[in-house]
Amino acid sequence: MSRSMGVNRALRRRLVLIGGIVALAAAGSAPLNEELSRAVEVAYAAQGALPYSWGGGHAARPGPSKGTCRGYSGSIKPCPASRTRGFDCSGFTRWVYDLAFGGDVLGPGNTDAHIGRLRRVGVPQPGDLVFYGRPGRTHHVGVYVGGGKMINAFATGTRIRMDDVSVLDDLLGYYHYRA
Repeated sequence: MSRSMGVNRALRRRLVLIGGIVALAAAGSAPLNEELSRAVEVAYAAQGALPYSWGGGHAARPGPSKGTCRGYSGSIKPCPASRTRGFDCSGFTRWVYDLAFGGDVLGPGNTDAHIGRLRRVGVPQPGDLVFYGRPGRTHHVGVYVGGGKMINAFATGTRIRMDDVSVLDDLLGYYHYRA
């Protein structure tokens, strides 16, 4: 069995387990925002499971995919994206929201395309998205999990991980999707 198939099975098992836990908890008392709660659970389960891949996660359907070297300017040379199955930052958040909301609510595209489908909030909730850059020129996004932390696909050479939202110095803001 290939390593990527083993990673996919392990990730699938984690997600099924977490889905069951979320379903049991929801049966007792439905959270105010069930989709955002699921987004946080999916993001936590994905930590360490898959690598960053420039352009990864942008196939026709959300999910891990090989990336592209077109436009790549990362520090690892030669570009590993076309042979790395994983996510870039917006591919990761697209996949998390697809699983949480039951459909590809962010759609294809990059961080600028995704931010246009959301509304900015002053007080973030776990599960909201945190964007970096400036309007029309965003360059990074992660899933806010509370306590000043986010889970994200950060950069080439890393895996899905948790970081402080201050990891980058150009925080644009927090954005919310309402189904």
